[in-house]
Amino acid sequence: MAVDPAPSPRPGEQTRTIAPPSGPTDPPPPADRSAPAFIADLGRALPGAILQLSFWVGDWTIVVDRARIADVAGMLRDAPDAAFDFCSDVTATDWPPRAERFDVIYSLYSIRHRHRVRLKVRVADGEFVPTVSGVWPAANWLERGVFDMFGIVFDGHPDLRRILMPDDWQGHPERKDYPLEGPGELLMESPTDWLRVRRDREIE
Repeated sequence: MAVDPAPSPRPGEQTRTIAPPSGPTDPPPPADRSAPAFIADLGRALPGAILQLSFWVGDWTIVVDRARIADVAGMLRDAPDAAFDFCSDVTATDWPPRAERFDVIYSLYSIRHRHRVRLKVRVADGEFVPTVSGVWPAANWLERGVFDMFGIVFDGHPDLRRILMPDDWQGHPERKDYPLEGPGELLMESPTDWLRVRRDREIE
């Protein structure tokens, strides 16, 4: 069924252009909320590594200097009062209007202490992020997923390659500049058509 185009503005009617969001605000902690001791210890042990501290809906977020993420991860895993032994997720968000357009987000949990924290690293397009797969082996495949979907490269990763899309896929589907209709001529409704094209290219 055809979709009617958006109506044109009437004579004299003003149109309003809405700018795309430039990223989350990362609100600071309220005045009556003190940071956990492990965050204070982290700041003393690694001066300059913490760029910002945020508290939202019951969770702490530490915005970390991109170059220091592996050091921060190692300390949060090994410090007795932190003991973040489980990296449950690594994901990213894309904010094209911002110079550091990507947020890489690490969700951590301590099985011993039953507390959690979120790490965030801001990354410009083309910049590398040190891998944390040596700190939490579970991050290996999670970082591969971020690389596959966003094109963010994790420096030092032992096996950085696509994990969700085919190896010869064009582009990174979760970037906001990725075309909604897919990667050009390779967009096909039927998976069997895609496999047929791949087979024909391999024969050639």
